[in-house]
Amino acid sequence: MRTGVTLLDGATGTYLWKLAEEKGYAKDPVWKYNVEHPELVSRLAKDYIAAGAEIILANTFGANGPAVSRSSGYSVAQVVGEGVRLAKEAAAGTDVKVALDIGPLTVMMEPYGDLTEEEAEEIFREQIGAGMSEDPDLVILETFMDLEMLKVAARVAKSYGVPVLCTMTFEARGRTMMGNSVEDIVEELTELGVDGLGLNCSLGPVDALPLIRAFAEATDLPLVFKPNAGLPTLDENGHETAAYSAQTFVSEVEPALELVRFVGGCCGSDPEYIRALRARLAENA
Repeated sequence: MRTGVTLLDGATGTYLWKLAEEKGYAKDPVWKYNVEHPELVSRLAKDYIAAGAEIILANTFGANGPAVSRSSGYSVAQVVGEGVRLAKEAAAGTDVKVALDIGPLTVMMEPYGDLTEEEAEEIFREQIGAGMSEDPDLVILETFMDLEMLKVAARVAKSYGVPVLCTMTFEARGRTMMGNSVEDIVEELTELGVDGLGLNCSLGPVDALPLIRAFAEATDLPLVFKPNAGLPTLDENGHETAAYSAQTFVSEVEPALELVRFVGGCCGSDPEYIRALRARLAENA
């Protein structure tokens, strides 16, 4: 068993929507909660810290300029800055590190869409700069489907001199939606000097395992493994629930622990899943 596995947190969006539903709040883009319902965002961070996460992600994933201006009257600086600040406040007095979390843009870059590389860089520079003003410990670029877009974001993030982890989301056929292979990703991101890479979202642990094994064969960089808690299902009340239990999730993640440096959960996971992962890591120490 590989030692030194660092435990990440679980899902942000699905868990925040669960907390919002309990309070009767609207199911808004979750970055709005940084300003409108900061107590939910603080609760999210504290719950994951209590569960044993060693790195928590700020609630900043989709808070880029086009999204923020389209859905609110807030500024990117306000939304992203608050997201990092709330996470750091929750982690104060602990050894837990805070990551600025950056996701992909919702429009495609040329030649598949109208967004130029220069325009994408400007958007990422605004979002990443807003987060870095609050001094997070690292940057995580996750759920990207287009390697070219991820490279733009990675170049911006690397300019700040903090560790940068990059993960892409894959289809079951073993490539991203834009056709990027593990080998493509390793080659091009290694040249940019990123500090770790891997995958998150889309797939559950069983389907994601062959991909993280492919990463391990292709690179010596630290690997990140953050699969979904299976495909969500609807319960009898019409509520979305994880496809299987925390214990099943952990059992299916365990084979990856020999390969990765960072492990956590994506959509459908919550603090229960992270607590179960923490216990399994302790058993295997």
